[in-house]
Amino acid sequence: MRTPPDQNQPRFEFEPDPKLEAFIEARAAAKAEAQAFQWRFRLVTIETMMLGFLVGAAGLALHQPPFLVVRAAVMVAAGCFASGILLIGLTGAIDKGIMRLHAWWRAR
Repeated sequence: MRTPPDQNQPRFEFEPDPKLEAFIEARAAAKAEAQAFQWRFRLVTIETMMLGFLVGAAGLALHQPPFLVVRAAVMVAAGCFASGILLIGLTGAIDKGIMRLHAWWRAR
C-alpha cells in the first residue's frame, strides 16, 4: 500500500519543455526501431529452424533416406531464411522510401 506524501516535502511543478520532450521521443523511437529489427530477425530465425525441423521430422517419419532428409531440410531452411531476410530488407527499404516521399510531398 502506498503511503500518503509528506506534507512538509516541497512540491515542484515543472512546465513541460518541448525540446526535452522531442529529445526523449526521438530516443525512444530510435530504440524501438532497433528492437523491432532484432525481433523481426529473431522471428525469421525461429521460423527457419521450425520449418527445417518439420521437414526433417516428416522425412524421417516417412522412412526416407537420412541424407535426402537432411539435404531437403537444409534447402527448405535456407530458402525460408533467405526469403525472410529479403522480406525484412524490402520492408525497410519501402519504409524509408515512403518517409522520403512524404517529406518531399510536405516540402513541396
